[in-house]
Amino acid sequence: MLGEIIKKLRIARGLNQVQLAQKLDVSKQTISNWENNNILPSVEMLMKISRFFSVSTDFLLELDTREYIEVSGLSQTHLAHIQQIINDILGNEI
Repeated sequence: MLGEIIKKLRIARGLNQVQLAQKLDVSKQTISNWENNNILPSVEMLMKISRFFSVSTDFLLELDTREYIEVSGLSQTHLAHIQQIINDILGNEI
């Protein structure tokens, strides 16, 4: 559910509810309500959450369960290194 995803993303960033609330310009109670699935964020807020955590809205809504890593601004050499690390972890051979 959306609330669980927001909570996991928040914890992965090392943020408490107050800190996330400050970043998104909402109250701590709003964050708590989202995480407990008492209310849903508006479409505009869903987009803001998506941008803040660098995930797609589809990911937040569990329409796309793929994981992404933000790599904008890295050189092709850096990207190749990251891809090789991923391949090594997955045991893929190229």
